[in-house]
Amino acid sequence: MTNSRGVSLNLPTPDGVADAYLAHPDDGRPHPGILLYMDAFGLRPSLEAMARRLAGHGYTVLVPNVFYRSGRAPLVDLPDHIDPAQRPEIFEQLGPVMSALTPAPAMRDAGGYLDWLAGSPLVAEGPVGTTGYCMGGALGIRTAAAYPDRIAAAAAFHAGRLATDAEDSPHLLADRITAELFFGHADQDPSLPADQIKRLEHALDAAGVRYRSELYEGAHHGFTQTDTAAYDADANNRHWRDLLELFGRAL
Repeated sequence: MTNSRGVSLNLPTPDGVADAYLAHPDDGRPHPGILLYMDAFGLRPSLEAMARRLAGHGYTVLVPNVFYRSGRAPLVDLPDHIDPAQRPEIFEQLGPVMSALTPAPAMRDAGGYLDWLAGSPLVAEGPVGTTGYCMGGALGIRTAAAYPDRIAAAAAFHAGRLATDAEDSPHLLADRITAELFFGHADQDPSLPADQIKRLEHALDAAGVRYRSELYEGAHHGFTQTDTAAYDADANNRHWRDLLELFGRAL
């Protein structure tokens, strides 16, 4: 690993300005770009630390506050250790914000994020990768489908609602994806039960998408997030191995 540094910035989008965090190797050279999509708890120190760790492996990592229309991060007062089961008021506040971020504006934003990466001297030429967590996993898959010529790899960890009965379910976009995908599913995850995983894999197979779909046994939804009760050190370490292998192959 190399030394990395991070900086907060304001990111122009078609609909406004998003606050964001950028991490990159401390060598002044361009590196492959990564768009890191946050979980519902949003842009915060633990995600910034993830970005710096990923940057230490030779990537320039952008973490936008995808909820910027509702305010700058943090949108809600988060405890140092987040236990959603004991703090329903957090999701009472975040629920409407999550619902407001529908696919159309989210993908307009994605175009702005990708434009920023393409214009940065810290980002090497060529397609970029995405990694997303919880709701961010679905955003990454949607981005790979909306911008197939710009995304070479997309990973989703403990992502929910990837293959629902909704008309805009992410799995229905499989035939638009050219990137290589990786899914790290939590097997203790009510937001992505086994039938949805099978439906997702069937859609990817039918579309000829290159992907791996793996079940992290014993892991709960949110297992990569160090500041939550769902954190699982073993599953998180596996996540890092799988993520870095994907980016190493595709980028």
